[in-house]
Amino acid sequence: MPTTTQAREILAALRLENVRYAIRDLAVLADEVAKTGKKILPLNIGDPLKFDFATPPHMIEAVHRAMRDGHNGYAPSLGVEEGLKAIAGEAERRGIRNVQSIFVTAGVSEGVELCLSSLCNPGENVLTPAPEYPLYSAVLAKIESPINAYYLDEEQNWEPDIEEMASKITAKTRGIVIINPNNPTGAVYSRKKLEAVCELARQHNLVVFADEIYDKLILDDDVEYISLASIAPDVPVITFSGLSKPYLAPGWRVGWAICSGPMQALKPYIEGVHKLLRARLCSNAPMQYAIKPALEGPQDHLKEMNGKLRRRRDVTVQWANSTPRVSCVAPKGTFYAFPKLDIAGEDLDFVKGVLTEKQVLVVHGSGFGQKPGTRHFRIVFLPDEATLTKAYAGMADYLKEHYR
Repeated sequence: MPTTTQAREILAALRLENVRYAIRDLAVLADEVAKTGKKILPLNIGDPLKFDFATPPHMIEAVHRAMRDGHNGYAPSLGVEEGLKAIAGEAERRGIRNVQSIFVTAGVSEGVELCLSSLCNPGENVLTPAPEYPLYSAVLAKIESPINAYYLDEEQNWEPDIEEMASKITAKTRGIVIINPNNPTGAVYSRKKLEAVCELARQHNLVVFADEIYDKLILDDDVEYISLASIAPDVPVITFSGLSKPYLAPGWRVGWAICSGPMQALKPYIEGVHKLLRARLCSNAPMQYAIKPALEGPQDHLKEMNGKLRRRRDVTVQWANSTPRVSCVAPKGTFYAFPKLDIAGEDLDFVKGVLTEKQVLVVHGSGFGQKPGTRHFRIVFLPDEATLTKAYAGMADYLKEHYR
């Protein structure tokens, strides 16, 4: 007769202890507040479709047509041919030369994971920005790569401090992550700064991971946007982009990577990435048929979108810089702002407080990593101006009530 024993705890792998995603982790607390019947003003997640933005109709029709035409099976591991050709055309328009490989992924997130996993052995590191988009630290924790952060300089419009970045490079450093336009700060980097990053990569034989998913969301006419790979055809660069943000299709999970640089240097690494691409079969097949119409079709929605974002950015910055204990470097791109808090205590306590008392959901700066001793919070300024004004009034009242 079989004996029964009490089941023991099944522990998760230790490497997951450092995996955090502050943006969605806070949503758990927001759900608890919402269950009390209070309406949350969400300024936390960068999903334009939750607000007054819509996926361009010609992209939706392209996906419908692909499904009707029977493109519902597996796609090639690198991606659908017409989509890859359209991405190659986009790379050329951006001035990216010496392209060695292009592949489509399930959003930029999968591309980041595949490319970092293919580069780093356990114990090796990649320079990542602080503050950063937390996907990078989560993936690096998973592959047992220690975090090696370089700080963005708030006094210099949140651009990287090249000297500080150089001081973090060790014998185990394999690459540099550049998020431009930047999440969470909204910074758009100058040509001079990008050239300095490329020179560091040359000197130390590093791969540059250029996350450029917000490249078409530039909020000021006098700001020049430069794709990093375009100024360094001799440097190994992986440029990430996709349909989620500029083409308003985040749920479709269509991203891509453009690998450029000298073939002799890149060949073994690209072969490693391709091996992982084959192992996961393919990205979502029908949605890939939206790539060509997105990149080559009407771009009218971008002018309308950037106009809305510019006005909402201005409301945000005006509020931040006129409210006691808050200040903000004006974002030049994206739909994020990263205001500074002059308060005692932690920014997480501030964020939890404004959520529970004023029902405004933002994300604490410490959830993105930040310079020790500083306090910030990230605002997503996608909602309309009336919603933003109401949310900012609530936060101002909370500051008045709790930080005299």
